Amino acid sequence: MCAKMEALCPKLDLNVPRISSIRSKCSTTKFGSFDSYRVSCLISKRWKRSFVSSPLRSGSFRNCSEKKCLNGDYEIVEVKRDEVDRSLIGSVGKSLFGFAAAVTAVISICCDSPALAESLTVAFPVSRAREVNTVQRTLVEAWGLIRETFIDPTFNHQDWDMKLQQTMVEMFPLRSADAAYNKIRGMLSTLGDPFTRIISPKEYQSFRIGSDGNLQGVGLFINADPRSGHLVVVSCIEGSPAARAGICEGDELIEIDGEKLDGFDGEAAAQKLRGHVGTTVTVKVHSGKALGSDSGFREVKLPREFIKLSPISFAVIPHRTPDGYLTKTGYVKLSAFSQNAAAEMESAIEEMEGQGVESYILDLRNNPGGLVKAGLDVAQMWLDGDEILVNTVDRDGNMLPINMVDGHALTHDPLVVLVNEGSASASEILAGALHDNGRATLIGHKTFGKGKIQSVTELHDGSALFITVAKYLSPALHDIDQVGIMPDVQCTTDMLASPKETLLKEKGSFSSLEADSCIMIAEHELEIQESKGSAS
Repeated sequence: MCAKMEALCPKLDLNVPRISSIRSKCSTTKFGSFDSYRVSCLISKRWKRSFVSSPLRSGSFRNCSEKKCLNGDYEIVEVKRDEVDRSLIGSVGKSLFGFAAAVTAVISICCDSPALAESLTVAFPVSRAREVNTVQRTLVEAWGLIRETFIDPTFNHQDWDMKLQQTMVEMFPLRSADAAYNKIRGMLSTLGDPFTRIISPKEYQSFRIGSDGNLQGVGLFINADPRSGHLVVVSCIEGSPAARAGICEGDELIEIDGEKLDGFDGEAAAQKLRGHVGTTVTVKVHSGKALGSDSGFREVKLPREFIKLSPISFAVIPHRTPDGYLTKTGYVKLSAFSQNAAAEMESAIEEMEGQGVESYILDLRNNPGGLVKAGLDVAQMWLDGDEILVNTVDRDGNMLPINMVDGHALTHDPLVVLVNEGSASASEILAGALHDNGRATLIGHKTFGKGKIQSVTELHDGSALFITVAKYLSPALHDIDQVGIMPDVQCTTDMLASPKETLLKEKGSFSSLEADSCIMIAEHELEIQESKGSAS
């Protein structure tokens, strides 16, 4: 489990090439002289979506020979989509006959491009529960975006248009937004892709915090202890209000603003710690160093501040060779691919180059991924020329290589990359780019194996839809999805005949580096490269 940073764990298994922060542009207008309204949402450059709601009394739907037709007290826009069976409208209408005195809606979808002009009209019952009706609009947006961009154009061999009709009918009798969102999740689950999903507005804000690298809070990483269930401090961000107050790793959180945390999970507690800059929060903690003693309890009033989440930690590891020569290895830990990852990586490399570092260890262990662009930007700091960084494959099977353009590496010193089963997504893209282009040796364990890329779009209600839009192959055309990347050298302690003693000068807390067998193996591999004169 990831620790909660007054938010959800950023990204988890997500791999996002871009974030669309612009909400769908929606407007509601009176439709004709009837008690009905047209809600139009432009949610992409290609598709325009609208639906009309009005009272449903008696009568039935009938096919229209003109642009619009009137039947009772509602209008239906004519179906003009050759690829869709027109009987869909009739079947939807029949499914609504039992909803007397209910509300109905009509969705009309048209493509902006004349060459791709098509429209589809679907009628469905509109809930009288306001919050459910809002989620129905969200369903229309989600359904349309998937219809346009999902990697599998067969939608897992199902009629995606009919799936909208079915979900709308199932959503009609519901009375809560949570239940309605579960219907959307159920619809998405039929696609057979766990990475295509919808998250709530609150979850999306937490995701953006992880991607943006900034939050307003007190600087605590917290998690539930798997044995006791108690909330404990995993770490404090250096210089944060929590760190200045002396809260330490291992301390247990007892109360927040006087409320006991029994039964709280990490996310719920994290939400209570976050808040606007300038406000304060009072926490009661029990020191992990004084368990069982009343003196270990204390209350601390913490101001909320802007907290910068750094995805980079680094240190210079000096050691002497058998002939007495002092060498320096730069160790860089990249924990996530957030928006500031590339800039911080560049600063770290430049600082270590200034300290005379002669080789590097890039640690991607337990890095679950994040923004694909950040991964590609980091790769270009280690490579020259116009190498292929990754190959993407779209929904039609077209492969597009993504190349560097006149790349200039920040350093040509030997490089080793550490990976394990927790290295996923953008981590695998970066590891594959460096390995397949002959720039780095991979050490550790086989990676997670997530070879799909998601886009994320904020919907009108603040929720977000993640859609798998492509898969990727390494530069050498290795398929990573559900396979992973096998390292060149497995990380086992018995591979070193005589592990050397390292001295550590650190930026941050890195005392554990000396005891990390994978880092020792990486240093051993770098020595072999240097002895062969194999600087890349």
